Amino acid sequence: MFTGIIEAFGKVIDLKKDQGNLHISLESSLTQELKIDQSLAHNGVCLTIVNTTADQYSVTSIQETLEKSNLGTVKMGDLINLERAMIMNSRLDGHIVQGHVDQIGFCTKIDYRKGSWFFDFEYDQNQKNITIEKGSICVNGVSLTVVNSRQNQFSVAIIPYTYEHTNFHKIQKGDTVNLEFDMIGKYISKLHRLHA
Repeated sequence: MFTGIIEAFGKVIDLKKDQGNLHISLESSLTQELKIDQSLAHNGVCLTIVNTTADQYSVTSIQETLEKSNLGTVKMGDLINLERAMIMNSRLDGHIVQGHVDQIGFCTKIDYRKGSWFFDFEYDQNQKNITIEKGSICVNGVSLTVVNSRQNQFSVAIIPYTYEHTNFHKIQKGDTVNLEFDMIGKYISKLHRLHA
C-alpha cells in the first residue's frame, strides 16, 4: 500500500530481458535503506526488490506488468518515481494507492499557466475506468487531484515542487504514463455495471 507521495528518483542503469520478464537495475538515494523482498513503487508499479548492492538495486517486471504499464518502454538513464510502502501509523498525505496500475494513458497536452503546469491525459475507455472532478488519480505513482474530468480524459495541475521532484518535468506530449484509478471509484463503477 502506498500514498502517491514520491520520495526519490531511481535512475535506470541496466536492463535485461529474460523470456517475458524485464530485470531493471537502478541507482537511487534510497538504495542503502532497501532490503530484498521489500515492495517499492516504480512510476506507481509495485515491484519487489530482488537484489541490492552498495549503490544499486534490482527489480523484475513480469510480462503482465509490462503489458499494463509503461515499464516496458524504459530506457537507460530514465528517471523513475520511487515510493516505499506506507507505514500504517503515518499520515496519509496523498490517497490510498495499491501500486497496481490499471492501464496506461497518453499525454495529449502540456500547458504552462502562471507558475504551474496543466497536463491533459487520455486513456482507453474500453477498460471502463473513470475519473471524477476533484477525485484522486495516480499518474506515474504521483497522487493527484483530477481537474476537467471528461469521458476517457482528464487533466491535472502540477505545482513547481511536484514538477521538479517527480518525473513530470520529463513528460512530453505523446508520452505514456501509468494510471491507477481511485480504488473506491473502481468498486463503485463495477457495482454499477453489475446492477445496470
